[in-house]
Amino acid sequence: MSQNGADELVDVLTDWGVKHVYGLPGDSIDTTVDGLRKQQDKIKFIQIRHEEVGALAAAAEAKLTGKLSVCLSIGGPGAIHMLNGLYDAKMDHAPMLALLGQVKSNFLNTGYFQEVNTPKLFDDVAVYNREIKTTAQLPKIVDEAIRMAYAKKGVAVLTIPDDLPDEPLKNEYHSSAKEFNVPESVAPADQVQAAVKLLNSAQKPIVLIGKGARDAHKQVKQFVETYQIPFIQTLPAKGIIADDHPNSLGNVGKLGTKAAYEAMKETDMLIMIGTNYPYVPFLPKPGKAKCVQIELNPLNLNRRYPADVAINADAGKAVSQILASGLKPSDGKFLKACQESMANWNKWMHGKRALDSEPIAPESLFDYVHQTAPDNTIFSIDVGTATSWSARFLPISENQQFVISANLGTMGCALPGALAAKAASPDRPAIAINGDGAFAMVMQDFATAVKYHFPIIDIVLNNQKFDFIEYEQQEAGQLNYQIDLKDMDYAKFADACGGVGITAKSNREFRSALDRAYKITDRPVLINAYVADNAPLPGKIVNSEAAGYMSYGLQYVSEKHKLPELPPLKDIMRQFF
Repeated sequence: MSQNGADELVDVLTDWGVKHVYGLPGDSIDTTVDGLRKQQDKIKFIQIRHEEVGALAAAAEAKLTGKLSVCLSIGGPGAIHMLNGLYDAKMDHAPMLALLGQVKSNFLNTGYFQEVNTPKLFDDVAVYNREIKTTAQLPKIVDEAIRMAYAKKGVAVLTIPDDLPDEPLKNEYHSSAKEFNVPESVAPADQVQAAVKLLNSAQKPIVLIGKGARDAHKQVKQFVETYQIPFIQTLPAKGIIADDHPNSLGNVGKLGTKAAYEAMKETDMLIMIGTNYPYVPFLPKPGKAKCVQIELNPLNLNRRYPADVAINADAGKAVSQILASGLKPSDGKFLKACQESMANWNKWMHGKRALDSEPIAPESLFDYVHQTAPDNTIFSIDVGTATSWSARFLPISENQQFVISANLGTMGCALPGALAAKAASPDRPAIAINGDGAFAMVMQDFATAVKYHFPIIDIVLNNQKFDFIEYEQQEAGQLNYQIDLKDMDYAKFADACGGVGITAKSNREFRSALDRAYKITDRPVLINAYVADNAPLPGKIVNSEAAGYMSYGLQYVSEKHKLPELPPLKDIMRQFF
């Protein structure tokens, strides 16, 4: 059978192991979509309701699997809608291919209907950005784009005039998928020895683990256990080592634990593995601690903290080399002190988990999710207080997965992430947790989960406000403004879509709703959970934050002639001192 450009494009995607594409059909991408139609037994087209959701779902899939994901849209307005999801993939270094439609070649540069200069528009987001000029080059450039997305861990964007995929091709193109590999780089022996020498002199070592260590979790776990070292995981790395590991101090930063904050201030040896952690104020002051950094991307070496030994290598290889190079175990004293501090923190958190209020305490809600979720659950967490509560009250096991919009921090990422989880891993449970503000941005695609019979559980934390922004404004010393939201009956919305909607206003109702949701396997369930407006206080309140809250309080009293509602004094005191 004769092949056209679209057929060859789909063949290349298939060679690279692409199983599905997220997108919407439309006039300037329809010839490409027709190619997918003809080979739908190889690649499933997942029709979404909004292009941003398709791009966010593709980004989440790439983060979860480490494999290239694909989304497509028409040119012009559809392509513009996709940008947010593509930036999410870019900033979290997820390999991704975006196929953009374009007006037919004879109409290019005429100001035709929906003609947008997408190569220029997408230049900043892409590691590879091309407009196809001829049908003959289409499969070759698709192949090259995928190689570049993998090699540079980013987004490749192709703009395709709609007439080109429909034209016949004389010669069959053979992709480079089988021959392609990214070699694992090893650490130079002299750097390994320098690192070992430095580590052997440390009295208070601590490891900061980033998502770049995901494929090295066995080696890193052996390292912290063998040498009796406490560790902190960045939020994107949550679950690389189980959160309940005895050496774990949780996360560090505004969403982290007090134990992690204090350990960072006390350490004399920071070991950074696979992380470009951006929140520099939560790292030791430069000069206070020595540093060994292991990082595959050379651009990230010394970027956040001055490294005494900067190892540009694969995390697993480098840690294995250090393990085999004469490193002496620490005396365990610093680990023991950190564990005692973490035990105190956990005692505080235990009281929060047991809260029984109406509306529901978010802390107890997340605790029940943790208690009941199957051990292979994929959690997709949105931006806002959902992130805060999940960081502290949703421990992740090594068999579970946790996906967020880490560096872009875009609201509305949880539902697309859950769609991606079910598309990529249909046999694993998927739970999305989002605030009411975030869910409202993408809620139309709950119907997508219904269409494809994805039995996701979407928990909407409904407090009728942009809760995280409320506390951001207060921390900045500002009075709250334009954060309130009109309540919506999200459960009725879910029912209207063809899913299952359940409203919960108490712990008892929420637990009953979640128990019921686990048993529904043919459609998505939405739990409209009315939650209390509890403050997600930082693990350690620093002076600048305290000053901001003080300024907010004074303005509040001056304007409203009464004291503002504040978190319990005991919470403020123990997290400030």
